[in-house]
Amino acid sequence: MFEEGGRLKQIHGADKVYDFSLGNPNVPPPDIVREKLIELAKSEEPGKHAYMPNAGLPSTRAAMSAFLCGEYCVSMAQDRIIATCGAAGGLNIIFKALLDPGDEVICPAPYFVEYGFYTDNHGGVLKPVPTKSDFTLDLDRIKQAIGPKTKVILINSPNNPTGQIYSAESLSRLGGILREKSRESGHTIYLVSDEPYRKIVYDKQAVPCIFQHYTNSLITSSYSKDLSIPGERIGFVAVGPDIDEPSAVLDALTLANRILGFVNAPAIMQRLVVELQGVCVDVNIYKRKRDRLVEALTSFGYELTVPGGAFYLFPRSPLPDDIQFVKLLQEENILVVPGTGFGGPGHFRIAYCVDDRIIEGALPGFERVIKAAKSK
Repeated sequence: MFEEGGRLKQIHGADKVYDFSLGNPNVPPPDIVREKLIELAKSEEPGKHAYMPNAGLPSTRAAMSAFLCGEYCVSMAQDRIIATCGAAGGLNIIFKALLDPGDEVICPAPYFVEYGFYTDNHGGVLKPVPTKSDFTLDLDRIKQAIGPKTKVILINSPNNPTGQIYSAESLSRLGGILREKSRESGHTIYLVSDEPYRKIVYDKQAVPCIFQHYTNSLITSSYSKDLSIPGERIGFVAVGPDIDEPSAVLDALTLANRILGFVNAPAIMQRLVVELQGVCVDVNIYKRKRDRLVEALTSFGYELTVPGGAFYLFPRSPLPDDIQFVKLLQEENILVVPGTGFGGPGHFRIAYCVDDRIIEGALPGFERVIKAAKSK
């Protein structure tokens, strides 16, 4: 879709193409990010570009841990934190640490398409399980999907591509299922939560912490969306305070951080986030974009679940074939992604982290295409 956008822009001009295909934050980083980067660049601290312990700088992990104690409402010692190359790096070291060849990773669908590749990287097998019609967890289906090879349940809240936030009640029930299934299987089944959108939430909602609902849990997150710095690749893995065999898990994560080639999260970025814990872009900017699109698309006749977080809409396709519908939108120079690619056929994803002019410019095309689709 990125390449298609480039091709269409060459033909029609960049201002005539409405690209909603990539989840690339368009809100600029908070001013303090630039200020701290300049300060760091000018610093003459010796060794500021040097290697550090594989789990990250002690000062960075201490700052993360102090903030996360309040964020997660649990005791979070700094030795339970691993600094990573973003949440993607975090997921890869988790899977390298936890999976044996043939182990299964269950995740609710729709899901971020790269999960399948991350799982396969480490010999695992991804098993998507459909969610309910409003994209909330279907716990009965998850329970039925758990088998002797299940090692990890992977969730993403707020979810990409749906923006759904999984409730504390559903996580508590999921924890109960995993305790039962771990006893039955004779091995630990881990719950892993991918949370790069944790702070991008609306309508006074909050993302529940899985540590409060299941002991054998790990969280990976990043500062990509909080601070609008996705290209800087800085995140972390947080290991549950009461996880089984903590030393073995932490040692495996730390080793994986090195042997997968990450070695360390970038040194300057580790230093940057020390003083930026809890800082976030203005989420109301994204909320206004969400509300404008929801209002317009529903008035045109699109069916959708209003997302509680992230910066995506996942409307139902007016045609059964979502790929065909996306091609119709391309004829209007509107670029979105078919839901089939996310394990959610019959839908399409709109990434609304774009300039307002793109949203306003695309609305007439969205209206024309749904009218044409419904007339067929």
